[in-house]
Amino acid sequence: MKLLLTGANGFVGQYVQAALPGVPLPNGLDLRDHAALTAAVAAIRPDAVVHLAAQSFVPASFENPRETFDINFYGTLNLLEALQSSGFMGRMLFVGSGDTYGRVPEADLPVREDHPLRPRNPYAVSKVAAEALCYQWSQTSGFEIIMVRPFNHIGPGQSSHFAIADFARQVMEIRMGRRAPVLQVGDIDVTRDFTDVRDVVRAYTLLLEKGQNGGIYNVCSGREYRIRDLLRQLLTLAGVEATVEQDPTRLRPAEQRRMVASFAALQRDTGWQPLIPMEQSLQDLLNDWEKQLQ
Repeated sequence: MKLLLTGANGFVGQYVQAALPGVPLPNGLDLRDHAALTAAVAAIRPDAVVHLAAQSFVPASFENPRETFDINFYGTLNLLEALQSSGFMGRMLFVGSGDTYGRVPEADLPVREDHPLRPRNPYAVSKVAAEALCYQWSQTSGFEIIMVRPFNHIGPGQSSHFAIADFARQVMEIRMGRRAPVLQVGDIDVTRDFTDVRDVVRAYTLLLEKGQNGGIYNVCSGREYRIRDLLRQLLTLAGVEATVEQDPTRLRPAEQRRMVASFAALQRDTGWQPLIPMEQSLQDLLNDWEKQLQ
């Protein structure tokens, strides 16, 4: 199987490449460039596609919503048209986001795929629109499309733009004597649903093979983790003692105090369940930062 992978250089893309050797788009190719994308897809002639590429930084989507829509919605349309013009007859996996649900009342947790989508930022809006586009194409084009809504990822190689990866970096800097034993944090009394990136990619692999055409699947652990507890676990694993200081610049109004989702649909159709324990994810993250900081 020849797999076309968009977003190959990102955090998740690198894990997809390791699990499913594929052909990335040529370096520097912009999804907004219809002609270049069409030529690249025609040259690759893939049997399957994993579409990860996106503008996924929420603050940037507020600063420039048009650019976010151009990449995430029109970029997806360009890819679909390029696949169609190349005679593609395989399966495509579209990677959306759990952020598309917006604010979910606690009574509705764990969130399931039939929950209304109420996106609250331009990034999430662009993903709702692109997912709807993919559903339409799954029904009217000559190829099949499966859509996923992944929740929070964790694992080695993640950028310190993300809270747990940032805490792991700070903890390791303290252990190596490079920073005072004070951790700078934002709001750590919220809960989130975290899945190890390697489990996420295994879900993508299984869905590409067994997912229903036009099907939409949450990819999540089904477990609710308090950020404060994960921070304590990082400190324990690293053998570090530190005080925790709330940094006002890291505080974002967290409307969603609790979040957990259900992976029942994914399990029903593929047999998938998360396998990597949180302790291993955190230890691997610490080890990765230790290597990077040496």
